[in-house]
Amino acid sequence: MVMDRGIDRLGRQAWLKPIDEVLQRAVSGVFRSAGPAGARAKDVLNGVWLGHPLHPALSDVPLGAWTAAAVMDVLAASSGREELGAGADAAIGIGLAAAVPTAVTGLADWQYLVGRPHRTGLVHGLLNVGAVALYGASLALRRAGARGAGQLLASLGYGTVLFSAYLGGDLVYRDLANVNHANTAAMPRQFTPVLAASELVEGRLTRVDARGTPVVLLRRGERVYALAATCSHLGGPLHEGELHPDNTVTCPWHGSTFAFDDGHIVTGPATIEQPVFETRIKDGQIEVRLARPPA
Repeated sequence: MVMDRGIDRLGRQAWLKPIDEVLQRAVSGVFRSAGPAGARAKDVLNGVWLGHPLHPALSDVPLGAWTAAAVMDVLAASSGREELGAGADAAIGIGLAAAVPTAVTGLADWQYLVGRPHRTGLVHGLLNVGAVALYGASLALRRAGARGAGQLLASLGYGTVLFSAYLGGDLVYRDLANVNHANTAAMPRQFTPVLAASELVEGRLTRVDARGTPVVLLRRGERVYALAATCSHLGGPLHEGELHPDNTVTCPWHGSTFAFDDGHIVTGPATIEQPVFETRIKDGQIEVRLARPPA
C-alpha cells in the first residue's frame, strides 16, 4: 500500500510532464518519419514476430547480469579470489551491452501508454538510465584500479535497477501494460445468440455482446465473421476501427490490424492474435462461439 501510494505520487509529479511530452513526440516522430520502414521497425521492437512483447524478455538480461555481478562482488570481497572480481566486471559489461536494446524496446512499448502508466513508465526509464550511468562509471573505476569505489557505485546501480524493476512490474500487474486484453478464459464455448440476422448490415462493423464478451461482427455476402471486439494490445474498441476491403480491421487506438478470417496480426503493435468466433444462423439469430484452435 505504501509503495502503491508512492507510485501514484510519482505519476502526478508536474515536473515530469514536459519531459514526458517531449520524449513522447520524439519517439513517435522517429518512427513516423521513417514511413513503412519505421512501421516495420516498430513491429520488430514490439515483438510482433515473437508473439510476445520483446522488452520484458530482454530486460531479464541486464538484471540477471547485474545480479550475478553483485553476488560475485560479495564473494570476491569475502574470499579474496581475484577471478571472481574479474567475473563481476565481465557481468557488468554484459549488462551494459544488453541495456541498449532493452531500452529501445522499452521506448517502443512506452509510447502507447497514457495517463499515470505513461508517467510511471517514464520514471522507470529514467531510473534505468541512471543505473546504466552508475554501472558505466563502476566499470571505468574498476579498470582504473579503484575497485572499492567501483563496487560502491555498482551497489547504488543495483538498488536503482531493482526499484525500476518494481515499477516495471507495477505497470504490468496493476496497469495491465503488455498483457493480453482479449483473454479467452470467459468467452463462450457454446453457440450463443447475439443478434437477429436481419439486423446485420453488409460491410459494417457491428458490436454485440456474447454473455459478457464484446464481439464485432462483419457480414460479407452469405458469410458472417466475428472477432473479439477488445483489442489484445491495450483494449481498444475494434468495432470503432477502420474496416478494409481485404476483411481486416485496424484498431482506432494504436493501429494494430487484424484479419477477420483467422485473427492473425497484419501489423502491430499487438503481439497476440485476436480471438476468432465461429458463427452460424439459427432460427433467424446469429450465434457465435469461440473458435477452437487448429490441432
